[in-house]
Amino acid sequence: MQHFRKPKLTPNKLVSMKEAIADAVKPGCNLYLEGFTHLISFAAGHEIIRQQIKDLTAIRLTPDLVYDQLIEAGLVKKLVFSWAGNPGVGSLHALRRVSQKDSAKKIEMEEYSHFGMVARLLAGSSGLPFWPLKNYEGTHIAEVNPKIKSIDCPYTGEKFATVPALNPDVAIVHVQRADKEGNAQVWGLMGTQKEAAFAAERVIVVAEEIVDTSVIRRDPNRTLIPGILVDHVVHEPWGCHPSYAQGYYDRDNQFYVDWEDISRDPASYKNYLDAFVFGVKDRHEYIQKMGTDLMSRLKAKPRKCEGVDYGY
Repeated sequence: MQHFRKPKLTPNKLVSMKEAIADAVKPGCNLYLEGFTHLISFAAGHEIIRQQIKDLTAIRLTPDLVYDQLIEAGLVKKLVFSWAGNPGVGSLHALRRVSQKDSAKKIEMEEYSHFGMVARLLAGSSGLPFWPLKNYEGTHIAEVNPKIKSIDCPYTGEKFATVPALNPDVAIVHVQRADKEGNAQVWGLMGTQKEAAFAAERVIVVAEEIVDTSVIRRDPNRTLIPGILVDHVVHEPWGCHPSYAQGYYDRDNQFYVDWEDISRDPASYKNYLDAFVFGVKDRHEYIQKMGTDLMSRLKAKPRKCEGVDYGY
């Protein structure tokens, strides 16, 4: 069960991505790189690959392209997940290759339902040892995952499935904006950013924009993660490409389509990693290498939300 951490009150936690990853992500650690459809920090994943941090237990509800790249780079020993694929396109081919029965690079896999993974984070973020749920009735997932157990309800006698608490060693959360203290704001589609941050031992917040604390305080209901939980803050515009950041840039759908052919062949996969991960020193060089039309093609058109009066 998680011990509750001391508040992290450093007034300025702003560091480079290279520094944040080197300090927080260690060989053999349990990594939770959050993101659900948008706000997937590919920039953080690429820096982990550049630093060759190995033997990772990679944890996420939807391990899409960024985790597939970690797997292809040979950094993952175990995958804990609830769904895997190239969204809207097809398979994750690096994952397929290491899943084959005769693969020399076979990795361990631990599967849950989506809500099973959410429940694990809810338990971890609440300081509880497990979470009960009805989610596995009529499925075979519990038959192949011995960590899914059952319990009798002390009030009704009904039998429930349970999943163990999840407390990652480090959670990496991409947000739209944050201040230097780590107070982080998110809008649009929510994933498990809050639960992951509260459950993890260490937290890296990656932000599209760094703003003054006064901006955060003017719109407090958008603050999903308080700075007292955060170890490092990284300013990384366009850090989610080919994913998207609501209000900043759109999803690069053509990239996901093209990825099917790139990732199917180990040789072309290696060429991609050599060119766009190992071949650049940071996200700025990555965006430059993607081409001059990328930002103009994907930049979000303004659609302002009406503000509210917090007067007192």
